[in-house]
Amino acid sequence: MSAVLVLRLAGPMQSWGADSRFTRRSTEAFPTKSALVGLLGAAQGRRRSDPIEDLAELSLAVRVDQPGQLLHDFHTAHRGDTSMPLSHRFYRADAAFGAFIEGPDDMIDALAQAIVRPVFPLYLGRRSCPPTLPLRLAVREGNAWDAVRETPWMASTYYQKKQRHDHFVRMRVVADLGIIPPEVEKVAQQTLQDMPISFDSENRKYTLRTVEETYIDLENPQYVETKLQAHPGLVHDPMEVL
Repeated sequence: MSAVLVLRLAGPMQSWGADSRFTRRSTEAFPTKSALVGLLGAAQGRRRSDPIEDLAELSLAVRVDQPGQLLHDFHTAHRGDTSMPLSHRFYRADAAFGAFIEGPDDMIDALAQAIVRPVFPLYLGRRSCPPTLPLRLAVREGNAWDAVRETPWMASTYYQKKQRHDHFVRMRVVADLGIIPPEVEKVAQQTLQDMPISFDSENRKYTLRTVEETYIDLENPQYVETKLQAHPGLVHDPMEVL
C-alpha cells in the first residue's frame, strides 16, 4: 500500500539549484528532487557516500503555495593572498512550497519519523537556509495527486490576507511523470538534471528527470467577500441606458 508524506517547505530563504556551476549558483522556482532526497537522507543520518537509490525512486510532486521573491546575492571568497572571485548566488525569499512524497507506507512512515527527529540538520537547499516549523504536516494513505488537491493552502497568513478578495487561488504544480492523471490538462513539460545517483563528494552524479506541470485552484481561508461580490446588482454601468 502506498502513502504520502506531506512537507511544508518554508523559510526566510531557500535555494533549489539544478544547474549551478562555478561562481554562479542559481535556483529553480520550486524545490528539486535532488535537494529533497538530500533532506530525507540527512534526516535519516545517511552519509554522502551511502546509497540513495531507494529515496530517488520515490515519486515527488511540488505545489507552489507562495512563490516568494528572487534574491540575488554577491559573495567574495578568498583563495590565497590575491584572488577574490565574485560569485552570484540566487535564493527564493519568503516562499512556501508543499512537497508530496509518495512511496511504500512503511518507508514513508520511517521518513516521517526521521523528519521530526533528524540525525543531521535539515536545510532548504543550502546550509544557510534553515526551514521554519512545522516541516512535516501529515502522512496520509493514497496517492500524491489526491494529497496535492486536498491539502489546504500552506502560504503564510499574511500572504493569504493580501489576496483576501479571491475566494480561490491558483497554484502551480510540478510533478514526476505519472502523478498528474491523464485527464488533467498539462501546461508544460520540462527536463531537469536533478535526479541524484550519488552524493559522494568524489563521485557526485546526477541524471535527467522529466516533470509535468499543471495548475489547481485552492480555497483561500482568509477570503472576505466585498460588497460588490455580495450584491452584484450594486454595480452601475452608465452605458446600459444608451
